[in-house]
Amino acid sequence: MLSTHQLSLKTGQRQLVTALDWQVGDGQCWSIIGRNGAGKSTLLRTLAGLRAPDSGHVAIAGRTLAEWPLAELARQRAFLAQSRSDAFAYSVLETVLSARHPYHDNHYWEGSDDHAIAMQSLAAMEVDDLARRDVRTLSGGERQRVAIAAMLAQDTPLLLLDEPANALDLAHQVSVMSLLARLCREQGKTAIMVGHDLTLAHSVSTHALLLMGDGSWLAGTIAEVMRADILSSYLGHPIDVLQHGNRSIFIPSEAPA
Repeated sequence: MLSTHQLSLKTGQRQLVTALDWQVGDGQCWSIIGRNGAGKSTLLRTLAGLRAPDSGHVAIAGRTLAEWPLAELARQRAFLAQSRSDAFAYSVLETVLSARHPYHDNHYWEGSDDHAIAMQSLAAMEVDDLARRDVRTLSGGERQRVAIAAMLAQDTPLLLLDEPANALDLAHQVSVMSLLARLCREQGKTAIMVGHDLTLAHSVSTHALLLMGDGSWLAGTIAEVMRADILSSYLGHPIDVLQHGNRSIFIPSEAPA
């Protein structure tokens, strides 16, 4: 589905990622993990084609991003930003319908199928009752769920999500992340997400990419890379892993006095 080839990213004079050769397959669910400033959001924006790499390239379905016409690319990948600003009084439904524009080709107005898909996506996020509300009146958590509903309505095989659980209460964090895992498992979609909750990431992801923030990185299955010793090194703080039934729970160790 997605691959990077000798991809390198910088911010100013600091090297974030060096020579990233990475293969992401259909149906896989990846978490990108690292400290603040390690380059997680920068990488995700690069994968979406919103930022040029400093060297190397990104390919989707074997074609470099530059080879994709924008309308076709919008039917291949959807991007959930970490934050957003609503300047205009669009309704919730209008906001989600905007994600259907890549499918309109030679017409502007949405059809009945678009409306049905938009309402189904809102229902999946449990915000269909807010369809007529002005997005500017929503709480942070409600607005996040509307943004995820728009991503679902875009109906792309590749989902790129920057902190999808941001601003969500506990119940909706679990339901949203479980939905993403189910889309990968049952529909063959591919998800790549940034997040900070290690326990939640481990419970839904098949793979993880760890970024050190100095150019180094490590990619593999969660069994291979989401280990206490490795995470402690990449996150700069000792991590303990506890087993509770079939679940792995990640907690920070107490810092030495």
